[in-house]
Parts: sequence; C-alpha cells; structure tokens
Amino acid sequence: MAEISTKPYLIRALYEWCADSGYTPQLLVAVDERTRVPPGFVKDGQIVLNISAGATRNLTLDNDWIQFSARFGGVSHEISIPVDRVAAIFARENGQGLHFEVGETPPADQTPPPSDEPPVPPRGKPTLKVVK
Repeated sequence: MAEISTKPYLIRALYEWCADSGYTPQLLVAVDERTRVPPGFVKDGQIVLNISAGATRNLTLDNDWIQFSARFGGVSHEISIPVDRVAAIFARENGQGLHFEVGETPPADQTPPPSDEPPVPPRGKPTLKVVK
C-alpha cells in the first residue's frame, strides 16, 4: 500500500488554525501546466493566494486538489491547485506557517477534475456533418 502524504492534512490544519485565530490563510503555489490560476498574477512561476472564507467561494481542500472560486481584478476565476504544487501555507499577518518541498510534475495524464463552468463554444461559422 502506498504511503499517504501528510501534506494535505497539514494544509487543512493550518487553514483552520488561521481561521480560528482571525488570521488570513495564504498559499504559496509553484505554478505548472496543471495549476489553474489567472496567468497575469503569476510572478517567477509562483503565486500567493488568499484562501480565507471572505476571499473564496466553494473552497475545497481535498487530499489531491485545492479548488475554489475567487475574484482577481473584479473578474471571477475558478482556481484548481494540485496539492503537490503547494510550496507553503502561512498567516499573512505574522508569517507563521509551514513550507513544503514541491514535487516533480507528474505525467500529463493527471488533469484537474472537471469544473462546473460551461464549456467555451467554438468560434467561427457553425458546420454540420452527415453521419450514416
């Protein structure tokens, strides 16, 4: 049996500690092709995200993925972060938290779970195909 990582459990515990203490929980994320964040806010391959209850909607902290909706520049975005790409979780007010090693990117067949967003319709002139 494969060993279960402690990382998602530590992330959830520090998130709760921040919330209970009145602090703002923040994630430092190493962005890769599986990480779904607004690219305009990524600096040097990393992004810091406020994951407080007031800044997010539908936050889920699963063992493999962290997902939520958040506004960036007034525009709502669906955020998906593989837990293995979280480099740190900390309180914005005092910097207390934990830093993690960021693992290698797994094979491309591990894609984010489906989102509730409707698919973007294709652009251009519609076409029909005859199927017999």
